[in-house]
This record gives sequence, C-alpha cells and structure tokens, in this order.
Amino acid sequence: MAIPPLSAPDNENPTLSAAPEPEPAGPRMLRALKSRNYRLYFGGQGVSLVGTWMTRIATSWLVYRLTGSALLLGVVSFAGQIPTFVLAPFAGVLVDRVDKHRMLVWTQVLAMLQSFAMAILALLHVITVPEVIGLSLFQGFINAFDMPSRQAFLVEMVDRREDLGNAIALNSSLVNGARLLGPSIGGILIAAVGEGWCFFIDGASYLAVIASLLMMRVVRKARPAGEPKRGLHQLKEGWRYVSRFAPIRTILLLLALVSLMGMPYTVLMPVIASKTLHGGPALLGALMAATGIGALCGALYLAQRTTVLGLGRVIPASAGIFGAGLAAFSFTRVPWIAVVCLVVVGFGMMVQMAASNTILQTIVDDDKRGRVMSFYSMAFMGMAPFGGLLAGALAHRIGAEHTVLVSGTCCMLAAAWFATRLPMLRHEIRPIYREIGVLPPVEEDA
Repeated sequence: MAIPPLSAPDNENPTLSAAPEPEPAGPRMLRALKSRNYRLYFGGQGVSLVGTWMTRIATSWLVYRLTGSALLLGVVSFAGQIPTFVLAPFAGVLVDRVDKHRMLVWTQVLAMLQSFAMAILALLHVITVPEVIGLSLFQGFINAFDMPSRQAFLVEMVDRREDLGNAIALNSSLVNGARLLGPSIGGILIAAVGEGWCFFIDGASYLAVIASLLMMRVVRKARPAGEPKRGLHQLKEGWRYVSRFAPIRTILLLLALVSLMGMPYTVLMPVIASKTLHGGPALLGALMAATGIGALCGALYLAQRTTVLGLGRVIPASAGIFGAGLAAFSFTRVPWIAVVCLVVVGFGMMVQMAASNTILQTIVDDDKRGRVMSFYSMAFMGMAPFGGLLAGALAHRIGAEHTVLVSGTCCMLAAAWFATRLPMLRHEIRPIYREIGVLPPVEEDA
C-alpha cells in the first residue's frame, strides 16, 4: 500500500487523489520509479529478495534432508511466522509512533546477521533442526516489525501519491521476479555446493538494501503536538477501526482465510517434488519458480491499471483462481503440468494479495496506516504458521496431495463468500472514493 501533495500540513489527513494530472514521462507501468527514494528501494530490494528466496528453498530442503518429515517442515514454517501473528498488532503501534525509515534500517541489519548465522552453522556442518527453528523464530520476530514498517513507509517513498497503487504493484513484481530467480539459483546451488552458500549469499545481499535505505533523502516528520497517546490506547483504537469498518474487516478476513488454508502448500513442496513427482532440489526450484512466473504476471497486470475502481471484483476472482490452481495441482503427477498449475496458483495469489493491499492503503486513515498494515501482516503472514502446522499434520495423515486439494477447495469457498459481500462493501467504500476524488461527487458508476 489522491493523497494531498507532500507540502500538505502534517496535521491534515492525506488521501489518494484521482484528479487528472499529466502522466510523467516514461512507461505507464513504471511511473512510480520516477520517485528517487522508491527507485533506490526498488534496486536494493531487487538484490536482497533474490537472496531471501534462495534461503527459503534452502531452509525447506535442509530440514527435509535432515528429517524426511513433512510435519517438521510445518513446525519450521510455524516458527518462522508465528511471531508475526503474536507481535504484529504491537509492531503496528510502534510503527505509527517512530521513524519508519530508521526502523527499516535496523530490521535489515538484524536480518543480515540472522542469515550469516545460518550460513556459518550450515557451512561448518553442525546445523541441527532445533537451531533452524530457533533462527527461524528470530527471523519471524524481525519480520513482525519489518512488514508493517515497509508497507507504511511505501507511501512516503513516492513523490506523486497517486502513483501509490503502481508502487505497490511494482513492489509485488519485484518480489515475484525474485521468487522466479531465487529458487532456481538456490536449487542449482544446493545440488552443487549445499545449502550453506545460499544462506551466505542471502546475508551478503542485505548490504544492497541497507545501502539503498541509507542513500534516501527522507524528510523527518514532526511529531504531533500534545500529549502522546499510550500504546495500549492506540492498540485498542487500531483494533476498533479494523473490526468495525466492514471493508477493511472483510478484506483482511478473506486474506487470513486464504493464508491459513492456501498458502501453506509451499510447506509441502519438498514432499511433492521428491515423492509425488520423483525429482530433487532442481525440480523443487523449478516448481517454486513457476509460482513466481505466475505471480509476476499478476503483479504486471495490476501495474498497468491506473485506478482502484474494479479491484473489489478482482479480489474474489483471483482468490478463486488461486484455489482452482491448487486443486488442479493436487491431481497432477507430471512435472510440466505441475509447473503450469503453479503458474496459475502464483497469478491468483499475487493478484489477490496486491489488490487487497492497494484498496487498504487507499481507504485507510493516514494516522492509522501502520496499525492497519500490521493487521494486514498478521492476516497475510501471521495465519500462515497455523496453516503450516495444519498442512504438515494433514499431510502426515492423508498425504500431501489430498492436503493441497483440501486447501484449494477451502480457498474457492472463501472467494465465493467474499463475492456475496461485494454489494455491501461497494456501498461503504463509494463515499470514501468520492471524498478523496477517485469517483466524481455524483458518479453512480459501479
């Protein structure tokens, strides 16, 4: 995730403006890159995220190689993501109170140290599953603060606030371009020299994003006058805002359901690649890269859009596509067909996630942005550990293929439920769109 110009007073509530303005020079899909700070961020993250995806595939393969257990894959996934569920609401309060730029610098430094610790233990051949779980917990703690900081800071990196939707879509493109490259490179490296070098390269890649953050020209905002609110009061205020405003509540609920039931299919990928499709780390990398191709296509589809209008319909459609792709993937035993199914899965996953992010960032009050995006992180990342444990336990009892089928079916049902809520959501969102200029004052177009 048109807001008034940057020169607006700090005490005014910025909103997304759709007032017609001349398009900046350059391709429409890349217009957010006209902003210097966002351009720096985009370049630094592009390097770092490749390393992140290398670490993800290396961690999964390392745990499965050491244990051969689908259940322990779920446990490690749970350890890496449960801190986001527990800490995200408190992190959101902190993000709304502190400098987001400085927060991001510290989270990247700590993440770099975590990757180097994994690398040292793996390269010395002394790493064990308990150590992987412990370091995954530490990374989860970092992510609990990093994700809401990153999402809330995004709006401050673009000079033209009407380019926020494009920045979110480009950021999604970046993540999934890395999802395409990282697992492919990681699979080759694991087969050639082992998992440790993937962790080491990931640690080194954080230097790029740290450098990009330090090179930014950031205008420090003055703190609001008056007595600061207590953290607990802000936490309750954020929860009331999210739980009582139906559009935000419904979008986050669908995201949480899909994250719980659908996203944990990635936990089972080593099992499916080795036992169902009879491959090794190279095939695992190809399967994860296929998801990245689909997700990249989805992000590029969103990047070419110039308005948030219509994204409400896109959310349930993409969630349904995601679920259908998972269901089809569960039946295939042929590697190339599995790759095609995962392209569809990646497309649906990314479009739903990024479209939800864009609408949330558009309608949220600016002074609550950090808290709302922390609940977004909680729904997107925080529910996944429970899904990972559930997927691991189900796979242990009914097999990985049947578990993926159950996941896809649940996602399709959740998408159908959301579609029934669309008329009510439009009714509540339209006044906001009119107030901020996305719709003309008397526009009746759906």
